[in-house]
Amino acid sequence: MNLKTTSTHFRTAFATAILCALGAGFGISAGAGGINERSVTVKYADLNLSNPEGASTLYSRIVAAAHEVCDLPGESLFFKTEAHDCRDKAIASAVIKVGHPELTAIYNAKNPEPLPVIVARR
Repeated sequence: MNLKTTSTHFRTAFATAILCALGAGFGISAGAGGINERSVTVKYADLNLSNPEGASTLYSRIVAAAHEVCDLPGESLFFKTEAHDCRDKAIASAVIKVGHPELTAIYNAKNPEPLPVIVARR
């Protein structure tokens, strides 16, 4: 088995999962408001998620993508609340789908509601 090829396919699959998670997060939040769903692809094949710098960079990319997808036009409290909820759901969903312990640790350090930490994968 070629580990490099498997790793590249694995990262591509997770990039797609993040895209879907961000789109789903926006869809859940915006569904009641009738806003069209949007999505953003977050690429991270260039990152080593096993070190804190790589995981932190991916987290920043996920947050930026969530803002791009979820920030809604309007100054009303309703729109601000919807955008905030959408971003929270999209970020959490993307971090869960990636499922990397370093990324989860960064999320947990920055959010009051921590995600479960993955100790080992099968």
